[in-house]
Amino acid sequence: MEEKKQQLDIELSHEVAQGTYANLAIISHSTSEFIVDFIRIMPGVPKADVKSRIILTPEHAKRLMLALQDNIRKFEMNNGKINLPEGGAPGAPMFPLDMGPQGQA
Repeated sequence: MEEKKQQLDIELSHEVAQGTYANLAIISHSTSEFIVDFIRIMPGVPKADVKSRIILTPEHAKRLMLALQDNIRKFEMNNGKINLPEGGAPGAPMFPLDMGPQGQA
């Protein structure tokens, strides 16, 4: 019996292809889903908005974790080790939330 490979066409619109910059991800979960909120924090701005929210099943969250681990390994093989600041608590932001002087008018 001949096995047919299924093919999935994926379309990437111009708007989505531009991407959205985020420098903080907050991950939470329930018994049935993982929620990843991508946030952009800007220096001197006291409010940060969620730019995108992705909701995944636990199985897809684990697949994403494994894919990220594999891609980070490949990146580091080609570009060198990615260094993280020391002493941060797990899950805590790895940068100061007070990012410099406040603007004045």
